Amino acid sequence: MAVPIPDLNPLAPKWFAVFTVPRHEKRVDQHFRLRKIESFLPLYQTPCRWKDGSKRMLHLPLFSRYIFVQIDRSGRIPVLQVPGVLAIVGGREECLSIPDSYIHFLREGLSQGRIEPHPYLAVGAKVRIRSGTMAGMEGVLLRKKRGVRVVLTLEMIMRSVTVEVGIDEVESLSATSMAYQAA
Repeated sequence: MAVPIPDLNPLAPKWFAVFTVPRHEKRVDQHFRLRKIESFLPLYQTPCRWKDGSKRMLHLPLFSRYIFVQIDRSGRIPVLQVPGVLAIVGGREECLSIPDSYIHFLREGLSQGRIEPHPYLAVGAKVRIRSGTMAGMEGVLLRKKRGVRVVLTLEMIMRSVTVEVGIDEVESLSATSMAYQAA
């Protein structure tokens, strides 16, 4: 069992995730800047082709509906008063801070173009293998460490096998089914 590390300076500013109204992350970031609240909105670039055939690079939030702020205890109320902010992530009394190292990792990765969003895959989620010899096979995500381990079930003979694949070869069935419904 991990022993929590005591907070050496409980009054020092810390990073927190702020939950926003859908598609208002950039506007909320502008409000934070106007109010001199330290914020970080991780944006990634993705190419987009418009209906007229033109191409552009879009700058989209890495985590839709979330932006990060660095505040001390007295900074909670000004953050919550910003239009478009719904909540600071965590409980009512004590919000959950994010380590400085995580924010640093995001900044570095985005500056090098090495970070892009990926659907959240939880152990136990139904997934489909997208590529390779097992492409199209559906199963349950068993493990997410070095390689992703997926359990494939052959229902007709009531047997299961596990296969190890890369995380980039797996997609969530709930995410793809939502995409098909939207199309």
